[in-house]
Amino acid sequence: MSGPQKKINISDFLRLAAEYPVIDVRSPSEYNHGHIPGAINIPLFDDRERETVGILYKNEGRIKAILKGLELASSDMSSKLERAIAVSKESRLLVHCWRGGMRSEAMAWLFSLGDIHTEILEGGYKSYRHFVLEKVDEKRSYIILGGLTGSGKTDILKYLAAGGHRVIDLEGMACHKGSAFGSLGQPPQPTSEHFANILADELSRLDGDRPVWLEDESKSIGTVFMPDGFYKNMRESKVIALIMDVKTRIPRLLKEYSAHSKDELIRSVQKISKRLGGDNTRESVASIMSGDFTRAIEITLEYYDKTYLFGLKERPGKNIRYVETDTDNVILNSGKVLKAAEEIVRVE
Repeated sequence: MSGPQKKINISDFLRLAAEYPVIDVRSPSEYNHGHIPGAINIPLFDDRERETVGILYKNEGRIKAILKGLELASSDMSSKLERAIAVSKESRLLVHCWRGGMRSEAMAWLFSLGDIHTEILEGGYKSYRHFVLEKVDEKRSYIILGGLTGSGKTDILKYLAAGGHRVIDLEGMACHKGSAFGSLGQPPQPTSEHFANILADELSRLDGDRPVWLEDESKSIGTVFMPDGFYKNMRESKVIALIMDVKTRIPRLLKEYSAHSKDELIRSVQKISKRLGGDNTRESVASIMSGDFTRAIEITLEYYDKTYLFGLKERPGKNIRYVETDTDNVILNSGKVLKAAEEIVRVE
């Protein structure tokens, strides 16, 4: 007995996605560019096949394209169905393509042959992207943790999260630590589109009135660009800026970056050579080559500190609370940050 199928809106689709597997039937390149977090890719066509069918549709019309699509897909239908059966839960799957049209309907029909009940996303991935852009643009209460490079901001946010505070790790989602050295030891970055998808998913889990903590970032984190509306909301939010002297920050940075090869570090320095200037770049590279990582860090911190403090001045002064500390202790600094946040929110 073939399982039934029906089309549902994005709200119902995402509600069910918390319980049942989502199958993205678009081509691998479409999926890799951006997908619903957690979705499984079982493509009707691979990239080459999709291109072939698309060209035929454009040049010779819908029927010719459908016939060619059937020819291309038929040889691999059994493996697609076997995989769908394997990943289905309670003989149920959620399915989508780009617009909720022929590809998702064809795969839902195929899955029904395995007695799988399917729900198709009305409007497809395109409707999901509308949801994403609305979600990330929503006005909500953010507290931005800023501070000089090497202040341990990421570790403080992890400590706050462990203590029950609502935290989103933007750098973790972007697979980049936000500086010229930020890609070292990190997996490949997502596209900006998929970053927004992950962000919307995180924000959906944190709905409510309590503020969300974020680390201060520029518009881009490595190659990832944050959504315009979300970034605008960040820039208008309250900032707790942790100020720590260079000597206190250097041990953390030494531990974090000296494990990487000299070649990797030099390439990272060269990325900001124009901003460092010729003399500073040469001295920094020479320091790395000689193993004097402390001096190399001092040179780059001078640039990053000036840049960050200048950027802070572009925000309204009433939105910033500076927190000075003479320790790298995450617990102590977390306490200072929380106290400052209570004060700045109370003033609001």
